[in-house]
Amino acid sequence: MKKLLQLTLGIVSFASFANLQAQDPELSQFYASPVYTNPAFTGTAVCEQGYAAGRAALNYRNQWPGLPGTFRTFGASWDQHMPSIGGGVGASVFRDVAGSGLLTTTTVSGSYSYLLALRGRRSRNPFFMRFGLQGAYSFKSIDPNKLKWGDQIVATQGFVNPTGENLPSTNVNYPNFNAGVLGYSSKFYVGFAAHNVIQPNWSFYNNPKEVLPIRYTFHGGAVLPLTKNRFDDANISPNFLFMRQRNFSQLNVGFYVNKGPFVSGLWYRQTFGQFANSDAIIALVGFRYQKFKFGYSYDFTVSDGRSAIPSSHEISATVDWCVPPGRKPFRPLKCPEF
Repeated sequence: MKKLLQLTLGIVSFASFANLQAQDPELSQFYASPVYTNPAFTGTAVCEQGYAAGRAALNYRNQWPGLPGTFRTFGASWDQHMPSIGGGVGASVFRDVAGSGLLTTTTVSGSYSYLLALRGRRSRNPFFMRFGLQGAYSFKSIDPNKLKWGDQIVATQGFVNPTGENLPSTNVNYPNFNAGVLGYSSKFYVGFAAHNVIQPNWSFYNNPKEVLPIRYTFHGGAVLPLTKNRFDDANISPNFLFMRQRNFSQLNVGFYVNKGPFVSGLWYRQTFGQFANSDAIIALVGFRYQKFKFGYSYDFTVSDGRSAIPSSHEISATVDWCVPPGRKPFRPLKCPEF
């Protein structure tokens, strides 16, 4: 009986990792990490003079810190428009830590976007498109020292014995590719991206059915002035973002308000799938000072699980610098930065 109990606990313990339904980490401040949201955002930063800019960003998200095995995401990215090659280039590193370090994923990527003017650059309301490609390589690992097995249990003492279980592998690495398209004018923007296009296999058991599913993202918004005074930069920016990955979907709707160096925002997130529910209300405050930008957002959980997972925190920090416009006039994309 004791051996049967040990075997059952061991199987259940590892089955939770062998049958995980893979899903990419998410960010509430998705415009603060644009190359992660859509590769076509590569090279779209704007500096104070209105020219294209180089941009370096840091992101941190602590999701559901009230849980003992919280989810933490760290990101660093750089991108810049280069007139000499007619587009933008960028690079990023993301690290996702789940279960207090039990499961970690580190992804390194590089991206390029091509800029195309569909209406004359000198027209009153030109329209541009960017086509982005991104190559990535991921390193995923499980810390076996943080797994618990049935043969470790001593009835009166808990998990004290060494385990005889062995994982077939504690590391798996795989390449990946993402693509996106972005269209924008001076008044609105809309984009579409597909991540995990080749659906790489990430199974620790070499199971061919365990692949990272394609993540589809559709997003858009507008920038609307709050006054008719051309010297007043106050504006409101309604936005939406819809994502779908396998059987899970998510819709974010909300707005940003910009006035001088200050930014505020309010969002609502709804999830769809097997367990559709109202997920969270997201509040954001941001501040710009010369080349620096800082943003903080707080997710108020409104689902039935709010007593156990009441909140999530997210921080972003960005610095940018102007890029010479080159021989041809350049109209950069003006969209939210948090």
